[in-house]
Amino acid sequence: METRQLLRWGTIAGPFYLTLGVGQGLLREGFSFERHPLSVLANGAPGWIQTANFALAGLMVIAAVAGFRRVQAPAPSAWTWFLGAYGMGMILAAIFPADPVDGFPPGTPEGFPNSISTTGLIHFIVGALTFTSLGISGLCAAWAMRRRAASLAGLSLFSGVSVLGGFFGGIALPIGVAGIWFAVVVGWLWLWVLSLRLKPVR
Repeated sequence: METRQLLRWGTIAGPFYLTLGVGQGLLREGFSFERHPLSVLANGAPGWIQTANFALAGLMVIAAVAGFRRVQAPAPSAWTWFLGAYGMGMILAAIFPADPVDGFPPGTPEGFPNSISTTGLIHFIVGALTFTSLGISGLCAAWAMRRRAASLAGLSLFSGVSVLGGFFGGIALPIGVAGIWFAVVVGWLWLWVLSLRLKPVR
């Protein structure tokens, strides 16, 4: 596959993931954008849609990474490795879904459960590692591009700090799921811009 085609997957991944995720959130009974991350949509009968959303978006990210590595040839930067880990993490999130939580799906008790399943625990750990990888990827890209693409370096720095701060702030601070939503949107926006702006070499 040509480099340009691989990079095009990076422009599709974020809009695809967010459109399918938000669409489900609007249609699924009991889902609240103020209380629930998209991960919980993998529960219930229609949960396969979010499972597929994770897996397909992760594959698109990995395809884009292959394009980025060609652009960075002959010595791909470390940020592409971390971005690839992000894509792999999304695929693992599809394999290990989150537990039902806080009234979703309908019939689930309100609030957070007192226990967590093994699958749910793995999903949480994978999620933390995945967002960490995405954030570090942005920081590494900022360093790698600081001389030849100042605007992309600045965007990468903003993305890296925002993803790490949004995700872990969402866990530790009262902002809750809003921080996670912020991290998700900024991360996908960063990938979209890089996929458009970095020029293929073949």
